[in-house]
Amino acid sequence: MTAPSVDLTAVMPVLIVLGAACVAVVLEALLPRERRYAAQVTLTVAAIVVAGFWTLLEGSRHRYAVTFAGSVAVDGGTYVMWGVLLVLALPSVLLMADRVAEPGGAFVAQAAARVGSARDRVATQVATPMQTEVFPLTLFAVGGMLVFPAASDLLTLFVALEVLSLPLYLLCGLARRRRLISQESAVKYFLLGAFTSALLLYGIALIYGYAGSIRFTDIAARASAGSGSDTLLLAGIALLTVGLLFKASVGPFHLWTPDVYQGAPTPVTAFMAACTKVAAFAAMLRVFSVALQPMYWTWRPVLWVVAIASMLIGAVLGITQTDMKRVLAYSSVAHAGFIILGVMALSQQGASGTMFYLLTYGFATIGAFAIFTVVRRGSGEASRLSDWAGLARRSPVLAASMSLFLLSFAGIPLTSGFIGKLSVFTAAVGAGMAPLVVVAMVATAITAFFYLKVVVLMYFSPPAGAAEDGAGEPYVVVPGPLTAIVIGLSVVVTLVLGIAPSWFLHLLSVPFPFTG
Repeated sequence: MTAPSVDLTAVMPVLIVLGAACVAVVLEALLPRERRYAAQVTLTVAAIVVAGFWTLLEGSRHRYAVTFAGSVAVDGGTYVMWGVLLVLALPSVLLMADRVAEPGGAFVAQAAARVGSARDRVATQVATPMQTEVFPLTLFAVGGMLVFPAASDLLTLFVALEVLSLPLYLLCGLARRRRLISQESAVKYFLLGAFTSALLLYGIALIYGYAGSIRFTDIAARASAGSGSDTLLLAGIALLTVGLLFKASVGPFHLWTPDVYQGAPTPVTAFMAACTKVAAFAAMLRVFSVALQPMYWTWRPVLWVVAIASMLIGAVLGITQTDMKRVLAYSSVAHAGFIILGVMALSQQGASGTMFYLLTYGFATIGAFAIFTVVRRGSGEASRLSDWAGLARRSPVLAASMSLFLLSFAGIPLTSGFIGKLSVFTAAVGAGMAPLVVVAMVATAITAFFYLKVVVLMYFSPPAGAAEDGAGEPYVVVPGPLTAIVIGLSVVVTLVLGIAPSWFLHLLSVPFPFTG
């Protein structure tokens, strides 16, 4: 047997994150409960920062490699994808670690306690130490996200998908309050995710039957030669695409998104909305531009329909929502339709625009969910849109910050969202998809309606009164240091990327084509 070529230096960011996750599991088992929080937060933040620094250093040196017997490709595009992922993972972790807005943290105090029992009620009311196993689970998810866009064969792609998905299934069911809806969201996510993973694996099997290989370059070469059964190839492409679109919450494969976003702990929702989207679209960039590029004439028309469906589903159904988290969920579906235009462009401008859009959308999303954690009614979060009426009178700074994020979602000039949309739409027009850009602009105008509706509620509506269920009037808690850092950082990034984006656009330039 010939030993595979292994370049550990090239994949060091992945090793740092996964190694820290294993160390975190050991700390969770050995340390007393009162000492776990500080150790886990320090380890998690340090791992992400060190991995990000390593990515920036090696990316600036242009140190590229194809390693692990050709299953992992580390090139300029990989470094950009890793950088965006790690930059968004850091504020997500800080938001998870906050214990001020929700005394004891947003996560369940005793996961083993039966929902609704006396033990569960006491544990929820008392600010007991949070369940710190969320931090190793998050690191494992981040590790899978790092491998996902770097995979250069289908089997590695599938393994990375499962590594990033399984921790998310658990994290979704660990909300401190409203535990039944949290557990329901976890079960829905798990069942739909397992079903979609099976479809993706079946698609991998069909493509392997067609090409006789799972490597992206071999699949592309076989497709270019035109030999083999087209039925196997087309069916495999269809199933593989469905699996990737599901993970990116692209409509109409978005059915899990509103329920999971609503039921999961808010920091986990922010983490999924930002980081999982980056991993999924980054993986699609590599799969479609390397493995399936010779067959673009078969899958691009289908993605036209998918993009239109996603934009319209997110825009139209978002108007009807009365829950803030569901509004942001359908916003996510609409944005997925916009982002996929950059993937379909199959160009350097499209890939670079996609990553810039993901960065801008990620920070605005994390900032919006961070504000959501400090607007409360009774003992829980103020989730209904009516609860946000008159927020500007209670907290002008938070209302202004939320308005900025909503305007960025709408693509208003001088915000990062405008530059992100402009980058993706320009790449799509250059690839001959001008009619699709027109549809995207119409969908953008529709989504602006429910974004501006929230702004009007915050500034021009009288403050909401006490609820019929006796929950009292909505109120705003003073953000803890970690949440304040996340909100402030998101505001700064949203403004800077909207006013002076040139340097960041250059930094996020993705070399094209990708390494095979």
